[in-house]
Amino acid sequence: MKKFALCLAGILLIACSKPPEPAKEVAKEKTEPPKEEKKAAVKPSLLDPATLVEKAPDQFSAKFDTSKGIFVVHVERAWAPRGTDRFFNLVRNGFYDGNRFFRVASNFVVQFGIAGDPRIARVWENARFPDDPVLRSNTAGYVTFATAGPNTRTTQLFINLRMNATLDDQGFAPFGKVAEGMDVVNRIYSGYGERPDQQLITQRGNSYLEEQFPNLDYIRKATVAE
Repeated sequence: MKKFALCLAGILLIACSKPPEPAKEVAKEKTEPPKEEKKAAVKPSLLDPATLVEKAPDQFSAKFDTSKGIFVVHVERAWAPRGTDRFFNLVRNGFYDGNRFFRVASNFVVQFGIAGDPRIARVWENARFPDDPVLRSNTAGYVTFATAGPNTRTTQLFINLRMNATLDDQGFAPFGKVAEGMDVVNRIYSGYGERPDQQLITQRGNSYLEEQFPNLDYIRKATVAE
């Protein structure tokens, strides 16, 4: 299921080779069992969505350090309280760190928010929370949760690249806006368009994206700014 894209279907619808080893070494390798790849530790809170329910401040900023540079999102809780609370908890707990900008529709939106680690992505795939009333329009630079229909928001976000007022009537409620670095957002790689498969990202994580879409830009780290 493609979040956001499904909802908009009616209106716009996101080796290097090594020199051969000596024969005796190759034979030895064939007799040894394969080594298990060690998985990085996961912050426990990211595996339990029910624990990330802290109320966000009335106003705050989130800094995104990306492969293209830094942009800052200013958030107003009054615009969309439920969306703000979810965003605040995800950023504070490192959910967006390492995420790829997997859907970049030129002159429309930049979309991200599927965890690069499948263990985390699968847990959050159905961690839905209720909608907010739309109090701000989807103007260029405004940040909004993606959705596959009413009350289906989870973790995916998009940044509007233009005035997308047609999204307002679809229930997309902005909770913040890019206050610094919109030029960085506009430079995010768009060559793959909407080709990455969201289900495969959830199932395989960044390994799928690195293999099939190596030029995607990504978030190094997202933090709540002091």
